[in-house]
Amino acid sequence: MTTQSPAAQPIVHMQQVNKHFGSLHVLKDIELSVAPGEVVVIIGASGSGKSTLIRCINGLEEFQAGHIEVDGNALTPHGKSSKALQTIRTEVGMVFQQFNLFPHLSVRDNITLAPLKVRGISRQQAASTAERLLERVGISDQADKYPSQLSGGQQQRVALARALAMEPRLMLFDEPTSALDPEMIGEVLDAMRELAREGMTMMIVTHEMGFAREVADRVIYIHSGEIVEQGPPTTLFDSPQHDRTQNFLSRVLKH
Repeated sequence: MTTQSPAAQPIVHMQQVNKHFGSLHVLKDIELSVAPGEVVVIIGASGSGKSTLIRCINGLEEFQAGHIEVDGNALTPHGKSSKALQTIRTEVGMVFQQFNLFPHLSVRDNITLAPLKVRGISRQQAASTAERLLERVGISDQADKYPSQLSGGQQQRVALARALAMEPRLMLFDEPTSALDPEMIGEVLDAMRELAREGMTMMIVTHEMGFAREVADRVIYIHSGEIVEQGPPTTLFDSPQHDRTQNFLSRVLKH
């Protein structure tokens, strides 16, 4: 975890962000800033708006009101910011619940495709980066295999390496372990722990409370589209101030 200077320019700034799905008000006046190097974990019940929040940051969801700025690039409501969005998507990596790997490509080719097409780097450089990142996430021996030949945990680590190959300034994780068998969760969390130790700016939606307590600089609890409470993990988990936070944690931590 990284101690932030209060003067650091936020890499993410959300101001009065509102998101609707039809008549359903999914995000309500979200105010949130994330500093470079900070690890922010977002918790809350299913349907509370956690995933929608981070999907708005890289334009996977449009928002209807407010302002989002990512590394100096401004997103505006209703998706009217295509140039900024293109820039943001080259600087923001995302790992989803599902692995979304190309089944017809090898592990190596899954990782090199975007740097070759988007960054325009040489094939030799892209391959070298892929080898380094596979070593980093602990599966350097899997480069020539296809996704169907890998376990779920291995596939998710390939997805992580693929996102890192674009040299992102920010990594977003949308419940990256929720589709994994229990015995495979640890290997993905280990790779994310290493990223946190290296100072990567990360926003993580997860139900893994022990992991949140360990890696987060700040934990945010969302309920019905609103940020109810936020703070250091020791404070939020051990001394929550709001009844809604207390009730949520009493349910998820009872086991």
